[in-house]
Formats: sequence, structure tokens, C-alpha cells
Amino acid sequence: LQSFVSSHKSDVYNCHSVDETSYNTLPYACAYSHSAKSGQTPLLAIATEQGSIHVVNTRTRRDWECEPPRTVLTPHANGVFDIKWSPSDKLLATASGDHSVRISTLAPDVSPEDSILHVLHGHTGTVKCVAWNPAYDGEVLCTGGRDGGICVWDLRVGERRTSTRRMTRSGAGYEAEESEALQPVLSIPGAHEDGKPSKPRGRKGKGMLAAAMRSITSLAYIPGCPHTLVSSGSYDGVLRQWDLRLPTSKKTAKSKAVPRPVLTSADPTTFQGSRRARGITTLIPGTGPSAGHLFALGTDSRIHTFALPSLEPLSGYLSPDHADPFAYTHMQMQTNSFYTHAALSPCGQWLASGSTAYGQVFLFDVGRSSTGWASRELAQAVMLRGQKGEVGALDWAEGMLATCADDATVRVWRPDVGVHRHCLRDSEEMRWHWSWAMDE
Repeated sequence: LQSFVSSHKSDVYNCHSVDETSYNTLPYACAYSHSAKSGQTPLLAIATEQGSIHVVNTRTRRDWECEPPRTVLTPHANGVFDIKWSPSDKLLATASGDHSVRISTLAPDVSPEDSILHVLHGHTGTVKCVAWNPAYDGEVLCTGGRDGGICVWDLRVGERRTSTRRMTRSGAGYEAEESEALQPVLSIPGAHEDGKPSKPRGRKGKGMLAAAMRSITSLAYIPGCPHTLVSSGSYDGVLRQWDLRLPTSKKTAKSKAVPRPVLTSADPTTFQGSRRARGITTLIPGTGPSAGHLFALGTDSRIHTFALPSLEPLSGYLSPDHADPFAYTHMQMQTNSFYTHAALSPCGQWLASGSTAYGQVFLFDVGRSSTGWASRELAQAVMLRGQKGEVGALDWAEGMLATCADDATVRVWRPDVGVHRHCLRDSEEMRWHWSWAMDE
């Protein structure tokens, strides 16, 4: 059915700058609520480069209908690179370039100015990803950052609060605001380092530069295992699995006990004679027909498949002369950017990937290989093109897909066989108001 998706001009949303000027701000991340994924009100949270959050109702509208009122929060004064709803949809967690994570509420009796409930400080660089623990509703979450560390947070632990300073916007520019910050209950520094000493870069005597940290790019809890976390990094396609209950290193007088990975995968980005390893941007556990698989979008323009819970790579073992049913790609698909992500439909059948060029989105049927399908031909991709520039963030609700692009738009796509046929039949007329899918 996803082969027949289309998008009307009324399904295009913009996010205005927080200072209420006429220009639009870029959407960096987006997430549908859990209730939207089960067919209820399709609330989409959009995070921007300015640190604002726009919560939009993306229900279908007629041409003459106005957009429902949206909720706008400003938890950060810097770009937000990830946003996640808590399991009950009561809270939003935002990961920002200001090195912090903030927990906001959308309760109707709380004003936007008072919506920030918690400020989390534990990273020394941009926070890149966040994941709520599904077993603890709105209480436990983990984050990964550009500093290469993973932090675990328990919002119930009040004694770990410290004072912090936050820059806020005002009519005169920025002002410093004092607030309390929560410290992590567990930190894993250098989570994807290999233990070898970093070699400095640059010529001797010309300002030696430390080797770049191996950023944490994505985190995912394994379904049914609330204490088991899988992480990916920017350096290569190796995944690491962590048991957060029992640190395995010894605690000394000068250091705390730190977990060690209980599993480390092989790197499928180096299979088939690849010259160098590529990083992973997104981890997505399968569900429904794709349950038991973990999908990983790589900067090698492939979506690789791992088995759960073993983390064994299933993709990359065939020769270049034969297609790999567990590696999803397309000849026009480009994902060589850590802003580009992927998302799985609520039914577990369709995997969508953004792309760095030409405003393209690619849909793959990942339920086929999970049900025993195998072929020597590449899985057919469905290509969507209705925006300009890089399509980075995207997410699914029941019956719709939202995509964020560098043209400062968020577009919502919906499956409708009748509309799609009309678009193909009268393409010259329909292109003024519609964009639609193309089988590739």
C-alpha cells in the first residue's frame, strides 16, 4: 500500500523562528506520539535549529480548513538534534547542541514558560540521541553525545541535582538564567573507543590536534529487555550491547564502576571489500513481521540488518554480483550525513530512509526478508520526492509518514490508491497541488 502514498500541499508545515520574524527555521528532528502510532490523534513534535519545539496535529485537512492551533515550546537556545515522547506521551525529551537534555511537559494547565520539568547535564559535547526506557514510564532514559559518552538518567533521583546556568532569549538578546540540573546515575565515557590511545593529528610543532571522539549516534532498548541497551557510533558500523544493571569494571577510590559491553558486533560496512568502515546514524528494532531484527542506517548508503539479541550481522555476506536481501539500498540513495535518519512504520513492514540529495525519501518492505523471502534481486524501493535538499529526520504514525527537509518544510505523506491513480493519470494538472510516490 505504501507504493500509493501521496502528499497534498495542505500537508506541508513550516516552523517560524522563535523571535516571530517572517523567516522559517530548519527542522532538525521529529517524532510522532505513541498514541499517533496506534491510530489516535496524530500529534507530531518537530524540533528546530533554534531550539524550539512545535507540536502539530497532522490530521487530514480540506483546502479551506486552517491548521489546528499548535503548541510551541522553547526549551533550548541551540539546535535540537533528537526528540522523543515518553511511553505515556506525557513528556518530551530533547537533546541539544547546548550539551543538555531537557524534559518538558505538554500538560494543558502548564504554560509554555513553565513547561521544563528537568534539565539534565552530564555530557561535555552536543547531545545527539535520546531513548526512553519503555519499562519505566517517564522516569528512566539514556542519552548519547558527541563526546563519545552514554548517560543514564533517573528522574526520580532528586539528590543528584546541581545548579546550572541556561541562556534564554529576551528582547535584548540572550540572558543567563540559573536553574537546577540533574546528574546521570550512570555514565559510560568513550563507549565506542577501542581502548587504544588516540593518536594526535597534525604536523609536529604546528598545533597538535587530538583525534576526533567517536560520537554516539543512536541508542535503542531491545524489546522485552528493559535493562539491555544497544548503541552505535560515528566511527564504524560496530554495535555494542550493554547490560545496565551490573557494571563489570571494578570501582576504585578514584573512579566509579563503569559498564563494559556484553556484546560487540562485527562491522557489516567493511564486508564485500569496502576500503574503510562507515558510521551508523540510526538504530531501529523491528516489530511485527520484522521482529527479531535490528536495522541500522549507515553512512555507506545502506540499511544493514542485525539479528537480535545476538547482534550478528545478516547483511553483507553475499558477493557483489548478487543482491543482498538483508541490506536495503537504492542507486540514488545517499546517506553520507549524520543528519540523515530512518524510521520503521508502526506495523513493522515499511522502513523509510532519508537522503542527502534531491529531497528524496526511500521506502523498503522489510517484512519480506523476515518472513523467509529471499531473492537475487534488490528489494524494490518506493521513492518519494516532494521537497528540496537533504531529508534528514522522519517518523511514522498510523497511516502517515512525516519527513523534514533542508527547504525548511515538514511534509506528511498518506497512502491513497485513488489519489495516486489520479496523479498518474493527470500528472500535469495534479503536480500543482500534489506529490506522489514512484516505484524504482
